[in-house]
Amino acid sequence: MKQDASQERVDVVVVNWNGRRHVERLVPALRDLRGPIGRLIVVDGASQDGSARDIAAARTQGEVLQLGRNAGPSVARNAGLAAARTARVLLVDNDAYLRPDALERLLEASRARPEAAVAQPRSVFADEPARVHYDGGSLHHAGLIALRNFYAPLASARGAGVVEVDACVSVCLLVDKRAVIAAGGFDERMFILFEDLDLSFRLRAMDRAILSVEDASCLHGGGTPDLSFRDGPRYPGSRVRQHSKNRWLYIANNYRARTILCCLPSFVAYELVQFSFACAAGALGEWWRGKREWWADRAHWRARRAHLARVRTTPDRRLLVGGPLTLTPAVARGGKVVFARALDWWMRAWWGLLRPFAG
Repeated sequence: MKQDASQERVDVVVVNWNGRRHVERLVPALRDLRGPIGRLIVVDGASQDGSARDIAAARTQGEVLQLGRNAGPSVARNAGLAAARTARVLLVDNDAYLRPDALERLLEASRARPEAAVAQPRSVFADEPARVHYDGGSLHHAGLIALRNFYAPLASARGAGVVEVDACVSVCLLVDKRAVIAAGGFDERMFILFEDLDLSFRLRAMDRAILSVEDASCLHGGGTPDLSFRDGPRYPGSRVRQHSKNRWLYIANNYRARTILCCLPSFVAYELVQFSFACAAGALGEWWRGKREWWADRAHWRARRAHLARVRTTPDRRLLVGGPLTLTPAVARGGKVVFARALDWWMRAWWGLLRPFAG
């Protein structure tokens, strides 16, 4: 007998590596989460603090899938999807603390839109819940995400109910397992950064919808030590390397050749900004290392772009936008804001002219 959609089970996959600092808030959130939850699968990247067992104990059907090494969230999410037995899977980072009704709201939105491959909650800062952190976004032609409501006060954030977006942020995602696998899954060469943008592009190129469910809420914690710039005043060199590598992986994975030619001036302009930033952060070596790693992975990104070429139905020019450039609060307040706004204006104008000629 076919199962009633209203009773559809959802496996919950938590991505974890040394998440002891998050256990105190994550475990109660998982315990209080309402909805038709199947199994809780904690995919652990060889943690040394015992946190995986404590997280799995949040629910009676909790289990630990031990990877044996920390290969990054993309590998962990793909492993969790492979282990899940349900059509929809809730992917949760270990610093994402869902409100009790979040899964129910995400499910309701997904059931109303069968073509949707992803539904995400609006995430707010755990230590400042009146301010939005991530709320989806658009696909910027320069190989970036143009974020919605980034750092906006919750009271004035734009959007209500269920909003269709072109890019998700992988803090917490309710995904259609088959759709994500058909798109090629998360790119496992991307340790962090751009893996959600990459998946978003591929899903949208296959004409699958991405939803931001504004009344489903998630508190976003402090990230991963040595990788999140929120951990301290100095931007981690490892993050510079990941950005340097993965932005070009994303572009090479997905953009058609004609699109790359049309976007080349914007690519160069933004790369100069990143180069200057890496120099100022004392991480020029990490920037260059990222470029070398990207080129060494050329067999991988050639295979991924060939796969997308076989399954896509939507051209780049219908997916990519001219702006806006997302500015961090430090840039938005500082003396660099004039330059950033000028660059944003120029990129919008350039893409407006060249968009009809893109692939």
